[in-house]
Amino acid sequence: MLALIHLVIDSTGLKRVGDGEWHVLKHGPANKRRSWRKLHLGVDADGFIVASQLTDSCVDDAAVAVAMFQGLGGSIGRFTGDGAYDTRPVYAALCATGATVVIPPRKTALESKPRDELLAQRDAAIVRMAEVGRRQWGKESGAHQQAWAENAMLRYKRVIGEALRARKVAAQTRETAIAVSALNRMNRLGRPDSVAVVA
Repeated sequence: MLALIHLVIDSTGLKRVGDGEWHVLKHGPANKRRSWRKLHLGVDADGFIVASQLTDSCVDDAAVAVAMFQGLGGSIGRFTGDGAYDTRPVYAALCATGATVVIPPRKTALESKPRDELLAQRDAAIVRMAEVGRRQWGKESGAHQQAWAENAMLRYKRVIGEALRARKVAAQTRETAIAVSALNRMNRLGRPDSVAVVA
């Protein structure tokens, strides 16, 4: 049986076409329209990237997350995401796996009426936020673990770069897959083997 993972998802933009900032400042913008693509990363509790997908910039984060859940095959025990994933399809996909869901509802969110079993965890979060506030709810729920995915994005941009080098979509997808594999390998090699010492 597969071990359940704690999945944290986030997305970031990667430049696709266009001159760098220095070139634009020095020579003015070129005729090329600046565009970018969106990289979605799913990170586990150990900091390894377990799912990735490159999409157009206009693709909805929540729709990509549902596709990632299906790719992981129901092995999610806990999911943490930001407000972009506060959608019914995300809750429905996670409810089917029995996962614990930690997504901050929008500030204007209301409890479901009539009660909806799919949104039970969301409703509980809304009630708790009303009692103790968003900040305290974040501490209690572990919403700060969203930083795992943000750290993975930072590693990607610092080590690999903020721009895609390939021009065609298929090549860009391969490029990001290779980059993710390299980052995971670096993470594995850089992680020390710890041994508990009993005095």
